[in-house]
Amino acid sequence: MSFIPFLLAAIVLAITPGPGMAYVVARTVAGGRKEGLASCLGTGLGGMLHVLAAALGLSLLVAQSAMAFSVVKYIGAAYLVYLGLRLLMQKRPSQPADAVRAQGVRRAFFEGIAVEALNVKTALFFLAFLPQFTSVSEPLVPQLVVLGSICVALNTLVDVAAVVGAHRLLQSQAGRSTRSRWLTRASGVTMVGLGAYLALARRD
Repeated sequence: MSFIPFLLAAIVLAITPGPGMAYVVARTVAGGRKEGLASCLGTGLGGMLHVLAAALGLSLLVAQSAMAFSVVKYIGAAYLVYLGLRLLMQKRPSQPADAVRAQGVRRAFFEGIAVEALNVKTALFFLAFLPQFTSVSEPLVPQLVVLGSICVALNTLVDVAAVVGAHRLLQSQAGRSTRSRWLTRASGVTMVGLGAYLALARRD
């Protein structure tokens, strides 16, 4: 697979509102910019734990059966279509958590790690997404780690941007809801198209 489709998909997925983004915004509202940035670092580290787990798990799968790995890639493409359809059918975009209190930078950092590391959906997503852009002619683990690290870096950059602009986003609830709704729909269409493309594309 080309690196350009991967990068475009990773960018779209990074800007899609999700639990991680909602958490760092809520943390910023509760404890200020420092807590928000600390939580971003925490969720980034938690995301890297998922990347390493996916790399090790998928490499073991390849060692056992190349056919099984191909099946995982097709299931992963179907999973992306499913996620896209869920976004398109979603009536109300996710909102930041309400009951979040200021707890300090250190607590925000470690809680950010826990929030992301314990997110089963993140683990499933990496298992579904990363294999789509690997090549059987190259070592698998380095590919997965590099691609996963790019995803985590993009997600963290978007979270940081959300933290920096949180006070402006929260000033206009109506405008924020409208932007979030359109962004969610655009992301849903993109994910459905990506899943279909990956399912039909020729494997290396």
